[in-house]
Amino acid sequence: MKTKYLAASSRIAVAAIIGLTLTGSAAFAGTQTKPVAVTPMTPDEVASYNEVLPSADYTKRVVMIPMRDGVKLYTVIVEKKGVKNAPILLSRTPYDAKSSAQRTHSQSVTEIMPVMDKEFMEDGYIRVYQDIRGMHNSEGEFVMTRPIIGHFNNTKVDESTDAYDTIDWLVKHLKESNGKVGIVGSSYLGFTTLMAEINPHPALKAAVPQSPMVDTWIGDDTFHNGAFRQSMFDYSLEQGYKNGDAISGPAYGGGDQYDMYLKDGSAGDHARKWGMDKAPFNQLVIENPAYTKVWSDVAVDKWLAARPLTVPTMLVVGQWDQEDSYGAPAVYKALEPKDKNNDMVSLVIGPWRHSGVNHYGFSLGDMSFTGDTAREFRVKYMKPFFDHYLKGAPDPHTPPVLTYATGVNHWDVSPKWPMGTMKPVYLGDNFTAGFTAPKKSAHDDYVSDPAKPVPFVPRPVHLDDREQWTTWLVHDQRFVDGRQDVLTYETKVLDKSVHIMGAPLVKLFAATSGTDSDWVVKLIDVYPDQTHEKQPGERPKMKPGEEIPIGIEIFRGRYVHGFATPGPLKPGKVTEFKWSLPNVDHVFQPGHKIMIQVQSSLFPLYDRNPQTYVKNIFNAKAGDYKKATESIYHGGKHASAVYLPVVDSK
Repeated sequence: MKTKYLAASSRIAVAAIIGLTLTGSAAFAGTQTKPVAVTPMTPDEVASYNEVLPSADYTKRVVMIPMRDGVKLYTVIVEKKGVKNAPILLSRTPYDAKSSAQRTHSQSVTEIMPVMDKEFMEDGYIRVYQDIRGMHNSEGEFVMTRPIIGHFNNTKVDESTDAYDTIDWLVKHLKESNGKVGIVGSSYLGFTTLMAEINPHPALKAAVPQSPMVDTWIGDDTFHNGAFRQSMFDYSLEQGYKNGDAISGPAYGGGDQYDMYLKDGSAGDHARKWGMDKAPFNQLVIENPAYTKVWSDVAVDKWLAARPLTVPTMLVVGQWDQEDSYGAPAVYKALEPKDKNNDMVSLVIGPWRHSGVNHYGFSLGDMSFTGDTAREFRVKYMKPFFDHYLKGAPDPHTPPVLTYATGVNHWDVSPKWPMGTMKPVYLGDNFTAGFTAPKKSAHDDYVSDPAKPVPFVPRPVHLDDREQWTTWLVHDQRFVDGRQDVLTYETKVLDKSVHIMGAPLVKLFAATSGTDSDWVVKLIDVYPDQTHEKQPGERPKMKPGEEIPIGIEIFRGRYVHGFATPGPLKPGKVTEFKWSLPNVDHVFQPGHKIMIQVQSSLFPLYDRNPQTYVKNIFNAKAGDYKKATESIYHGGKHASAVYLPVVDSK
């Protein structure tokens, strides 16, 4: 039986070994050094230790790369030993470059790096991660999605110049490189990837922005069509506090956050209660609830639209991206007209959550796919794209548009996007839906009570629960189907497949007894009631009758006449509200049904609408929150519908 503590003589022997000079892992290399005399009272401290042995198959170095204004950025460079004439793959991150290049402790380069780097490291790429200015180990000041030099930025630096200066240093100082650089990254790193394409360095030969933050008011991160995502207060505080290192957010405790947010009142009161209103970005949000120039003039798709397309770009997004579903398709729309030969910009939509392209793509929620779709894309499409532009490999003929058809589980190659022709699914009488518009106008009513908002996931709600957060867009909607404040319309059982490729468009004719309202529309695939037989190798098991969302999106009613010009709604007036659901490639199979749900809240993901018009919802008071009767019209001249981008079945 082993004792808990070493014997004194053993402790002295171990201390003598540890006390050796370990620089360059000399202790493990067999270098002879003179033992240091120790006693039982010698402090048990080790001055230095290198976990990477000389036998490791990689080298790692850290450099502080100077920018044009003198600020130095912390940069980690990892490469397999012996590489020559190697391309460089860069990622610029606010999420700690040090940990990005050290996922585990190992002597193997493919084990220490993220899973998306495996094939690149094995093939001799030089992998570079860099902390953007003001974050973690880099110098300078952090500014959330720092604007380009111009109206809002009167300095001489932005993320574009920092990318340029970084690339310039790398190609001049990494003698083992071939002088060609690619850039890749998801979410915030997608934003910095796009920024590198504005006045790009000549050595930047290819870019893969994944789920990029592009317009955080229209449909990425902060707002969606004017409705505020409350967890952004936490995020901006965490990012901005002491280089993103010091805190993990407010100490909410383990209770149901649905109750917490409800008790706190407005989103503004919530921020003020927890001291998050002190963060500059949060102040910007609270002072600019509408689509002012603070938002519209810093939208990255507009910056890129105003510049020539010079860097081959592969834009990637997950079909169920719970954070940045808007950005990649918006940039594709801005750049595609510049792509005269249809070979400079491509769009990829995979069956993933936010940033799921860089992880494992076997499944999402209860859905399973054919193998690891994320790895399949990276190996068959993304890496050959980089290999061609960075290594001179043969042209892989990257598809102009590559999308994964969920429902039938295969990849589709298309010449453009969207592919479908709009075909409406109309809301009808008796909560039916169909492809023929009812002739007679009618309406269905429900009472929306701000004191009892519809939860966006089953309670208890924890916005910091990764499993709950990453899968909420595919959660079985039966948990709200049947609530009195959720209207559900569905088609008959389909006798043939309906294949959609594009962004479904909502045209909702509605009225409210209040002076403001939110509208939420869900497009849902209703699975048959019969038991699903599990296939060999299949992981999750789809439940009989499951209601899987294909797209969910919200619209804040006050912006019906323009995002920059909010105004009150006239009580009882029937108004047409139009907005898009996220881009999808999906097949509704025969035997399934198409369902459309309508409601007026998704809480606490989105802040509550008081349903009384106030100039700034962030400052709404308790008395402003009132019940309202919401009327959804269908048929006749008020034919509410979701227009599906339908393609002919193959």
